[in-house]
Amino acid sequence: MRPAILRSRGVFIWSGSLKQRIDLEQLCADKGLRITEQRRTIAKVLSDSEDHPDVEQLHARSAAIDPGISIATVYRTVRLFEDSGILDRHDFGDGRARYEAAPESHHDHLIDVETGKVVEFVDPELEALQKQIAEKLGYRLVDHRMELYGVRLDREG
Repeated sequence: MRPAILRSRGVFIWSGSLKQRIDLEQLCADKGLRITEQRRTIAKVLSDSEDHPDVEQLHARSAAIDPGISIATVYRTVRLFEDSGILDRHDFGDGRARYEAAPESHHDHLIDVETGKVVEFVDPELEALQKQIAEKLGYRLVDHRMELYGVRLDREG
């Protein structure tokens, strides 16, 4: 199912996952990585994830498919995928490293500090402002990562 795209004041917000399904198994092949059955299972679980799982969640989902997958195998595989540039690691302030397939297009994250929900979004005006700020400071922006933290307005007292 494709994620719903909402547009509010020029900001594109995705309910569900921003990215279309990324075939990590194919990316492994493209990078020349040896793909074992256990890596294939972990890659499929990551590719099918609509959230940003941590290693423990990834292990539980993978072990449900192949009970022979150990947590150590998941840690090694995640590190390999990350080092190969096909997996991004995030720290959303909850003390857990969380992962997503490296997206083909840039997006930012808004994290609900009460529920842990991660909202992926793109704001063209914000992207332009970041570029302008870098230029004002004498730099050419080559990359950035932005994570916003908040609480829903309808929950505030």
